[in-house]
Amino acid sequence: MTKKFSFNTWFLFIAFSVLGVFIFITPIGTEDGIKVPIAILANFLAGKVEPFIHWFAFIVFVIAAVGSVAIKFIPQKSSHSLADSLFRVNWFWTVMRVLAVVFASMYIFQIGPESLTSDVTTGVLLDPAAGLVTFMFVLFLFAGLLLPLLTDFGLLEFFGSMMVKIMRPLFKIPGRSAIDCLASWVGDGTIGVLLTSKQYEEKNYTGREAATIATTFSVVSITFCLVVVETIGIGDYFLEFYASVIICGLILAFIMPRIYPLKQKADTLIDGNEVPANREDVQEGFNVFSYGLHNALNKANSNRNLGKMVKNGFVNVLEMWFAVTPIIMAFATIALVLAEFTSFFRILGMPFEPILALLQIPEAGEAAQTMIVGFADMLLPSILGAGIESEMTRFFIATVSVTQLIYMSEVGGLILGTKLPLKLWDLFIIFLIRTIISIPIIAAIAHLLF
Repeated sequence: MTKKFSFNTWFLFIAFSVLGVFIFITPIGTEDGIKVPIAILANFLAGKVEPFIHWFAFIVFVIAAVGSVAIKFIPQKSSHSLADSLFRVNWFWTVMRVLAVVFASMYIFQIGPESLTSDVTTGVLLDPAAGLVTFMFVLFLFAGLLLPLLTDFGLLEFFGSMMVKIMRPLFKIPGRSAIDCLASWVGDGTIGVLLTSKQYEEKNYTGREAATIATTFSVVSITFCLVVVETIGIGDYFLEFYASVIICGLILAFIMPRIYPLKQKADTLIDGNEVPANREDVQEGFNVFSYGLHNALNKANSNRNLGKMVKNGFVNVLEMWFAVTPIIMAFATIALVLAEFTSFFRILGMPFEPILALLQIPEAGEAAQTMIVGFADMLLPSILGAGIESEMTRFFIATVSVTQLIYMSEVGGLILGTKLPLKLWDLFIIFLIRTIISIPIIAAIAHLLF
């Protein structure tokens, strides 16, 4: 039944899917370590725009905030315009956009309290050379334009039917999410969140499925894992560390969809409609391979207008720039200020001290202080734990910090900026549950290794 498709359709499916796999999933060795091509492209452009990228970010924040306030006084038309898509948000998100302008202004013009002008808070986000938010402007440019290579030409459909018997029973998510999960694991957690959000908006995932994928498989890249182990001083144990992350990550991926809050998320599409019970069943006359190929070619055949794809790509970029980056700026700044200039996260970490002592983790008091601070930024536990003498404890802190997965300075802030059905409270509860489950698993592995 696939013979009816033209050569052009076959070419679009094969060529663009292979290109998508190469750009988003294929690890390449560079002078700065192992990276996927999209990260290499983003780093290259980031170096070129470094002198002015923070000013560009500031201008985007101002436009997003002013536009969101101004559009409140303009009646909404029946047709959904680009302006509505970019600026028509509720008052809470409008306030967050205004806060992004305030925080960015304080850092760029160095006015206000040190907690909001410091290189360890707003500087982590807006520094022209290494800021997370400024880098995201560049990453979102490439992601918005190139994500269709993974989503629009049949790759997800091709693997969906073959992977459903693995992904559905183990992790309660569709087979097509296998590519999504792989893009997160090998590439970068932010790419995974963007891909998941796009699939959710296109009605390929239910709310529960999208929330599960975004908070379970959006792990940090291998490159960032190298930064973590070097920061905390266990570079010689990288293989053991990464193997532990994978083992614990898979256990968590099995457990999390089966418990609160992910289990309680509505298993409906973004428009509230139910999903057909047989949506992933292989139709009569096909096997899993031929059915996946048939669906893939159908998808590629429906996306032959490359001009429309490029136009939609630029709209995606604008939506990410105006809707997502201000939210990351606002939430991440607040989280980093709490982490660096208050005892908030250290106090929250105190109940973990007797647990770590019971598990015979050396220097349990110092380690306990790092258990919650990772919610602000994933690197903070490794920075705080770098002075601990015990290699076993440093290994434990580093591994737990990566398996916690949700951190507000990047993945958490990004999730809140999308349409995924996850609120701040959901993210904190998921973070806390992942931490509680990870602790005994990583402690057991640490005792075996040390």
